[in-house]
Amino acid sequence: MSGFLFNDIVFGPVMSRRFGVSLGINLLPENMKYCSFNCIYCECGLTASDQEKRARLFTTEEITEALRLRFEELKKEGLKPDNITFAGNGEPTMHPGFAEIIDRTIELRGKYFPEAQITVLSNSTRLHIPSVKAALLKIDNNVLKLDAGSEQMYQLINRPASPITLAEIIDRLIDFKGHLVIQTLFLRGTVNNQAVDNTTLEEVDLWLEHLKRIKPSLVMLYSFSRETPEKEIERVSKEELLSIARKLEILNIPYEVFE
Repeated sequence: MSGFLFNDIVFGPVMSRRFGVSLGINLLPENMKYCSFNCIYCECGLTASDQEKRARLFTTEEITEALRLRFEELKKEGLKPDNITFAGNGEPTMHPGFAEIIDRTIELRGKYFPEAQITVLSNSTRLHIPSVKAALLKIDNNVLKLDAGSEQMYQLINRPASPITLAEIIDRLIDFKGHLVIQTLFLRGTVNNQAVDNTTLEEVDLWLEHLKRIKPSLVMLYSFSRETPEKEIERVSKEELLSIARKLEILNIPYEVFE
């Protein structure tokens, strides 16, 4: 399946279940997913093995101009986004101009919508790159993925394209010293005849141990809401998500649960 793809650099504003009236920014190709993960639940579909050969990325100048033009349009229409959200067709930090694009977005935000927040949704795989980390620390919400407690479940759910371990990701998240939001998607099912479930007591306990070390400012818990590339997985109910989330209260970590 091709998945759900955004066919513009700037899309919306749309009503986001997590970020209110959100103006989306897609730094990635319009016709394909471009990502360092191949998550079993990704609404954009599966990651192509030849993505590096096929991907055509927008230039920093194209993205900045598209953003400026859309800001001007919204200003004339009297619309104000709550959030300027970098998401799109894969992992936004893979764009080579990511840090510069963030700087330019901050400038444009100050000119047109100074009250809007800037959010980046990232899978946490490129936090070792100094420019990426520095850019994420400049924005209001750097929302970073942590979908598993164990290395085995991390490999089964996120399926990284290049060798990177969960332990490495945890260490990099700790380096943010609490200036981050953790997002976790919960699910269960079967993929390639292997049981996948990050809601078990063992997985949740390991996940909580990681969060104790990371000390995020907020944890967002949710399940998938669109069609998934792997068919034998199922959503987790809001009631079960709330049951998991309440365990964060012991750690004094704020949380939000989304359907």
